[in-house]
Amino acid sequence: MSGEMWAIVVILAVLLAAMVGAAIVLLVKVVRARHALRDAGVPLENKLAYWGALLYVISPVDLLPDPVLLDDIGVLLLALRSLQAAADASGVGKRKRSATASEVEAEA
Repeated sequence: MSGEMWAIVVILAVLLAAMVGAAIVLLVKVVRARHALRDAGVPLENKLAYWGALLYVISPVDLLPDPVLLDDIGVLLLALRSLQAAADASGVGKRKRSATASEVEAEA
């Protein structure tokens, strides 16, 4: 292989590693978002957007081919932002943070 070919392979490997890293971070955020889904104060449309995004990720129909995860990551990020905004508006995140602060104060 020539030097140019190795450079292309290395660049593609770095890009693939970055996409996989972003997908793993996003997966952690998706798992943590389950709390907001259980709260009654979050509107149904935000919960449906979240589940729709998850269905899009696992469906065989994609805007971009499967090795390119950018469309899946983008859809999940939009759904998570929507869910987080709705949870903050309903006070879900505030209650959790204040409960955690109260527990820390009680232990001290």
